Amino acid sequence: MSTIDSFLQQYENIYPKIKSQQNHIVIYLKLEEYFLIEDFYDAKTLFSIQKKVKNFLKSKLTKINPLFSNIYQLNDGEYVIAIKKELLEKNINQLVSSLKNFQKNIKDKILTIDSIHFQTSLLISMAYKGENTLESAKLGIKELLKKNKEFIISNDFAKKAKEKTKKNLQIISIIKYAIHNSKVKTYFQPIIDNKTNKTLKYESLIRIFDHDNNLLEPHEFLEVAKKGKYYYQLTRIVLQKSFRFVIKHNKEVSINLSMRDIESNLIRKIIYDLLKKYKDYASKITFELLEDEEIKDIETISYFITQVKSQGVKIAIDDFGKGFSNFERLLYYKPDILKIDGLLIKDIDKNSYSYSMVKTIVDFAKEQKIVTIAEFVENEEIYRCVKKLGVDFSQGYYINKPCSEKEL
Repeated sequence: MSTIDSFLQQYENIYPKIKSQQNHIVIYLKLEEYFLIEDFYDAKTLFSIQKKVKNFLKSKLTKINPLFSNIYQLNDGEYVIAIKKELLEKNINQLVSSLKNFQKNIKDKILTIDSIHFQTSLLISMAYKGENTLESAKLGIKELLKKNKEFIISNDFAKKAKEKTKKNLQIISIIKYAIHNSKVKTYFQPIIDNKTNKTLKYESLIRIFDHDNNLLEPHEFLEVAKKGKYYYQLTRIVLQKSFRFVIKHNKEVSINLSMRDIESNLIRKIIYDLLKKYKDYASKITFELLEDEEIKDIETISYFITQVKSQGVKIAIDDFGKGFSNFERLLYYKPDILKIDGLLIKDIDKNSYSYSMVKTIVDFAKEQKIVTIAEFVENEEIYRCVKKLGVDFSQGYYINKPCSEKEL
């Protein structure tokens, strides 16, 4: 049996052993820079590096506390220390302080292993309360990677993850019910012309109703929907209902599209078919592009924009002013409309920074002949400010809340 096979067999025995120890403080360590080397070396070399790092960590940690000598090597640059609670539970604060000092002292330290120079910076997650401390500590590492942090107390993360999974399954059930029982609805929020105070446009917004006819807004279900197979069905329904609204009322409608939508062959086909069928109404459609995830296929996005604009559709950039990437998007979206981010609008009457930012955006838009819309216009003071700055349209609860077609 090879050394690596022996290790893997040992790993299979160790992991369940730690997992079963519910009365243990678990400290989970991950080499922060491990991903930089795992694609460059074979399994044997990686195993050797991890083993020598383990010995290095053990030599340093046992100087802090002899209980740290029982350190398990897992895989992917990860290590676990499990200590019985009764041995250290009264000194948790001291333990946390010691680990943070240790982490600080070895940060960016270069370890040379077989002529390979390796950085020993660590991510540390510690769980000492609740059940499944191992799983909680492991989930803590994921949280550190997500938030770009280095140390976390991850008590009860496993329990919270289980509760979140349960809630997500309930939401998936509601989405499925809504799709199959015509409970997916489109609400429309008026957008007024700031010069005439007349409603000339509407934004189409998705809503669903659950088994008890309670209304759910997008923030309650859309992110969960994206993880399942029902997301594109929701998009399809919103597109079809929005087009019907345009035809029935002869009004302009703005429809939200994510990058995920545009990159989907299915959704693009639905859009092209709708524009072909209702070509006389294409000029009344605006696609509002959401920057809700990383663009994977910029060529497809750019081609889609060119195609729909050639048929008279307008393109809007949502939440403009939220980040520098907005300005990069201007180069290849060539939008007709900028929807100014609500965070800049909501306190524009009190915040000089927001006021100046919006003024700059409006001046730029006018120079480029781009229409501007202010979102989150919640009161008369804000409305006066955006009108004074020359914003073309306003949208928000001061104007009107999103309503069903029947309510409108």
